[in-house]
Amino acid sequence: MITLEEAIETIHKDLKPLGSERIGLQRSLSRILREDVVSDMDMPPFDKSAVDGYACRKEDIKNALTVVETIPAGAPARSTIGRNQCAKIMTGAVVPEGADCVLLKEEVDELPERQIRYKRDSTAVNICYQGEDVVVGQKLVPSGTRITPSNIATLALAGYHSPQVSVRPKVGVIATGDEIVEPSERPGRTKIRNSNSYQLIAHCQEFGCETRYYGIVGDVKETILSAVRKGREENDVLLLTGGISAGDLDLVPALLEETGFKILFRGIKIQPGRPTIFARLENKYVFGIPGSPVASFIVFEVLVKELLAGLTELRSFVHTAHCTLSRDVKRQKTNRIGWRPVSISADGSAQPVEYHGTAHISSYANADGMIPLPIGIIELKQGTPVEVRLF
Repeated sequence: MITLEEAIETIHKDLKPLGSERIGLQRSLSRILREDVVSDMDMPPFDKSAVDGYACRKEDIKNALTVVETIPAGAPARSTIGRNQCAKIMTGAVVPEGADCVLLKEEVDELPERQIRYKRDSTAVNICYQGEDVVVGQKLVPSGTRITPSNIATLALAGYHSPQVSVRPKVGVIATGDEIVEPSERPGRTKIRNSNSYQLIAHCQEFGCETRYYGIVGDVKETILSAVRKGREENDVLLLTGGISAGDLDLVPALLEETGFKILFRGIKIQPGRPTIFARLENKYVFGIPGSPVASFIVFEVLVKELLAGLTELRSFVHTAHCTLSRDVKRQKTNRIGWRPVSISADGSAQPVEYHGTAHISSYANADGMIPLPIGIIELKQGTPVEVRLF
């Protein structure tokens, strides 16, 4: 077995990112940027009024001021503000030359003959200065960012109406095992519903992949071979669940090699997930994932995401919270890194969720994240600082 760190290093070694494409800004949400977004102008592009009011010289605010023009947003200022002069101005409009403040409309008395008088002794500037938010040439969003709604607003301001983004990875999901049936069926006494495939499909869709499901292929050599060959042709990544251990019907490793894949690792020091396989054929990748639901969940979180991030050049995809344990967490074996589901309480502590083992996937439905138990550690005591890997 290799360590988790060695497995991640193997996944990234010689990994070639997928291509990129330009798409409309309206379709870019959650896609991965493949270019730096750089501002082509200052923001604001001019000194603009932050309020509706009157632009004037601060030294004149105790005097009666003559209104020399009205400046709506989007129009140029025509006058230069001189002594005891002002311009009526709208929010977002250009501050005229000579003015160094804007008086709030609500704090001004209007006088006859186009004059006003300020009712206070002092005022805030109420001006947004050119370039105070962004200067021309400033990097606003780096390449490798997953686009969020706030990113879209930034891209629009910078004129990126057709951003360059990563092509979506195509991922195929194949379930092996004679003991599993689809969720629409009621399992017989020796059967169990197939939860892994739908969990993996949902994981992939959430990560921004195009997914194909090839169904349950059982433990039949010819059926598995056919599905792997079809999946290899139609996808960038294949995820197979079950059939990877050392039993008589664990056919997947030999069949992957028969279809041309080279197994790069087989067995990792993680619990659960030890038998995990990673294989490659040129620019095609396969994970053989244990059939237990929790192992399937964890392997996607800590390994498959590494591959998908590498293929799309996504910079950041692991989100964590620093907490302290609300009670002890124990285990029996320490030769592998272990994972336990936790919820985060209102006081910010990590509360271990009741967990019965690798089939207890519903425990993860009640969790906010999971914590690692490092190799060699049999117990984490109450009050121990932990880093929660958030879902």
